[in-house]
Amino acid sequence: MRQHDEINPGPHQRNQVHDTSASSASSAVVVVGIDGSDTSWDALCWACGETSRLGGRTVAVFVGPTSAATTATASFGGAVVAYGAIQQTMIDQAEELGDQIRGYALDHGVNLTFVHTQGDTAAELLRIAGSDHADLIVVGRSTKARHHLAGSLGRRLVGRHGAPIIVVVP
Repeated sequence: MRQHDEINPGPHQRNQVHDTSASSASSAVVVVGIDGSDTSWDALCWACGETSRLGGRTVAVFVGPTSAATTATASFGGAVVAYGAIQQTMIDQAEELGDQIRGYALDHGVNLTFVHTQGDTAAELLRIAGSDHADLIVVGRSTKARHHLAGSLGRRLVGRHGAPIIVVVP
C-alpha cells in the first residue's frame, strides 16, 4: 500500500491531512476534482460529507495545464511572458488552494489527501482514481456555456467508465 503523506517535488504533489495508516483497507475512497470554482467547492463539500458518512477518505485533485499548454497560453495574443513566472504562479495558486482545502478538512474532521498534478483533467482524475482504488469520482457541474455544447468534464468522465461518477449540481 502506497503512503500519501509525503510531499513529492515536481508537478505531482500529495499532501495528507490525516494519517491513514490506521484506516482499514476496505474504507471508501472518493476522488474529487477541484479547481477553486464555486461548483468544485460544492463537489468537495459533498465528497467530504460522503467519505465522513462512509468512514473513508477523500483525495482532492487539482490538475494544472501541462508545460506545453502553459507555453501556448503565454504566447497567445503576442504577449511574451516568461515560462518560469507562469509556472511559479500556477504552483503558488495550487499551494494556496491546497492550504484552503486542508483547512476545510481539518475543520470538518475529514481524512483528506491533496494532489496537485498536470495534464488532461479527465485523464488525471481517472489515473489517480485507478491508482488509489477509488470507489467514486466527484466533480462539480461546469458553468461554462461552451461545455453544454462541446462536452463537460463530467460527460468526459462518464464516457470512460473508470469509476462511478457524481456530478454535483448546486
